[in-house]
Amino acid sequence: MTEQRFPPTARLLTPADFKAVMDNAVFKSNLNQLLLLAIPSTTQRSRIGFVIARKKVKRALDRNRIKRVCRDHFRHHQADFPALDIVYLARQNLQTLDNAALRTLLDDGFRQLKRKAEKQLKVAT
Repeated sequence: MTEQRFPPTARLLTPADFKAVMDNAVFKSNLNQLLLLAIPSTTQRSRIGFVIARKKVKRALDRNRIKRVCRDHFRHHQADFPALDIVYLARQNLQTLDNAALRTLLDDGFRQLKRKAEKQLKVAT
């Protein structure tokens, strides 16, 4: 069973954490309305962070809904992942997706990240 909490240890908290992921992204999942960047985590668990600019998603209501759906999706799928630090970058028209479409988009992005991470980890061993 997955852990149903979202503690601070599951979040990218400092600007240095975000900078490390954005500057050194090893794994990328390039979707139409969302870009996922990831690096192997320095901790024992996956962590996530969000860059959802007001320029891309105008209303705070939409930004908060997107983050809530992404956090919920991550909580339910984090056990399936190797330890990665993941940054979600919003793109134009992300707010036009309803929750079901956003979850489908996240499923596709996570599937791509997982495949790339497992491929690299298999090659490294």
